[in-house]
Amino acid sequence: MGPAELELIAPMIFAIILTLTIGGVILLKPIANKLGHLLEAMAKERSEPQLGAEIGHLRDLLETTNARLSLLEERQEFTEALLNDPERRRARLPGSDPKDVGE
Repeated sequence: MGPAELELIAPMIFAIILTLTIGGVILLKPIANKLGHLLEAMAKERSEPQLGAEIGHLRDLLETTNARLSLLEERQEFTEALLNDPERRRARLPGSDPKDVGE
């Protein structure tokens, strides 16, 4: 290959390299952007542990405990109301009523 042939081939090689470079940038830029966002999200997730899931689980546990405590309070109030009812007290233990003992 002589210098004359290289002068003819050089612009074609330059045009091919320029076309491949521009095409590669156009095709790979969106993929590189998505990869960058993915790596950023992964780094952020590693730096902040799964607090959202743990907080949600704790919230569910607290709601369950609160519901059970409310039910227990209702049962306690119902039991106290039954035990403090004077007619039930007389019917349950006839003769052991403190009012009857004083008479």
